[in-house]
Amino acid sequence: MTYSPANTIWVLLGAALVFFMQAGFAMCEAGFTRAKNTGNILMKNLMDFCIGTPLYWLIGFGIMFGSGTALFGWIDPFIMKDYSAILPAGVPLWAYAIFQTVFCATSATIVSGAMAERTKFSAYCVYSAAISLFIYPVSGHWIWGGGWLAELGFHDFAGSTAVHMVGGVCALIGAKMLGPRIGKYGKDGKPKAILGHNLSIAALGVFILWFCWFGFNGASTVGMDSDELIESAGLVFFNTNLAAALATLVTMLFTWLRYGKPDVSMTFNAALAGLVGITAGCDAVNPFGAAVIGICCGFAVVLAVEFFDKVVKIDDPVGAISVHGVCGALGTILTGFFATGISTMKGVFYGGGFTFLGVQLLGVLCTITWTAVVITIVFALIKKTIGLRADAADEAMGLDRSEHGLTTAYSGFSILPDSAVMETEAAPVPVESAETNAVPHKTKEKAPDEPVYTRVQIICRPASLESLKTAMNKIGITGMTVTNVMGYGMQKGKPEYYRGTPVEVTLLPKVQVDIVVSKVPVRTVIDTARGVLHTGHIGDGKIFVQDVENVVRVRTGEEGYDALQAD
Repeated sequence: MTYSPANTIWVLLGAALVFFMQAGFAMCEAGFTRAKNTGNILMKNLMDFCIGTPLYWLIGFGIMFGSGTALFGWIDPFIMKDYSAILPAGVPLWAYAIFQTVFCATSATIVSGAMAERTKFSAYCVYSAAISLFIYPVSGHWIWGGGWLAELGFHDFAGSTAVHMVGGVCALIGAKMLGPRIGKYGKDGKPKAILGHNLSIAALGVFILWFCWFGFNGASTVGMDSDELIESAGLVFFNTNLAAALATLVTMLFTWLRYGKPDVSMTFNAALAGLVGITAGCDAVNPFGAAVIGICCGFAVVLAVEFFDKVVKIDDPVGAISVHGVCGALGTILTGFFATGISTMKGVFYGGGFTFLGVQLLGVLCTITWTAVVITIVFALIKKTIGLRADAADEAMGLDRSEHGLTTAYSGFSILPDSAVMETEAAPVPVESAETNAVPHKTKEKAPDEPVYTRVQIICRPASLESLKTAMNKIGITGMTVTNVMGYGMQKGKPEYYRGTPVEVTLLPKVQVDIVVSKVPVRTVIDTARGVLHTGHIGDGKIFVQDVENVVRVRTGEEGYDALQAD
């Protein structure tokens, strides 16, 4: 066989980009979940790839691409048989094998997010192995390995169904069997928002995935050595980007109208929903079709997240079921409407009738059935043996500590007791020495005519701090203490939404400013503060006034009025 350098390099480059999607999924899942489970999330995204790689080499690739029957390839440990019938032109076996390996890992890692924060790590390793070993390869054989769906003309160019929907169905069954996280639903059955801890990391994950998707879809042409393949790759890239952008835009506008503000995390999900939806037909539709698919996915992901969260009460922390399961199926079916005949049958809107659409529907339904039945058996066996869900105490503590002995994934951002330092500290200074070195002072009785000392505590928005500080200095206050705090007032925080779920009590960031005055009239401080802080809207803040018995300046020993004045 004569190998094509262009085709081989293209496939290997695509494999590298698809592998890097693991980092994107890890960042998204970590960002959308709580900090106490970050290490566990990262570990799962590493290990599903490391578990799936040898198992796909051992069994999975043969099942998927072996020339067996229309339902099943063959058992070929270590990929030893002849696969020339399915190899792309000019691409060596091992280049194609690694390309397919990273696709298999993508399907397995999708499940992690939907089952996050309450799944045993040992259980995750087992069901991840099952997905890579036989669940994904069997349906993959039907679609890409020359199986019965391929013979019917089913079209899934890069895996909306074969990869993403399979992962989404596994996620749905797993999340349902696990049950929701502790505290997710109240006694009345209404969902409660459990916010992700780091949207910056989640955003990074989205951008990584979007970038890598050009390899996921583009390199699925598995060649670049002809004008036809080059033109096809260009169309695939353009359609992939267009669908993602429009899905994101639609979701931003839709959530803005629906919740009163554009939902950040839902909009992040929409970018992935558009990418998943266009993956099936990115080579077969024109840009208009890609745009419509992206728009449909933008609406669908919002409605699906709300449906699973509020109606059927399946707790999916990252929206994986909606993004990959729902939009994977939707994109595959919509290809049956918008395929132009460039590389497959024509869709309904291009004169192809309903035959191709029927094949697409059949393929989606059969893949769902296969995946759901087998993964249900796998989860049931895990539940009966090693257990699927972590103990309630471990879940409350966080899986980082209970599953991995990791105190925190953010040690540089936490203050922990340092026993080594504490044990080697010098002996404390005796009380007598401290008294000798201190400036002598004598507490005095308060005279009837002595000034009154008053503490004025102001709670306000962080954005108002600079204006408040400037105004206080102008009226002559001699000092202030500023603290960043969180809290809410009579309105229990301004009503907000997270992924379509109302956040019942929002602890809003505030600033607490403490001022003690004697010379400056208290009423002057209050009126000045109100003048600076007043906007007429909820959240302007409050001012508390308290008597202070005495004031002592530590450095000089001065008390009372003298302690409040400048040197």
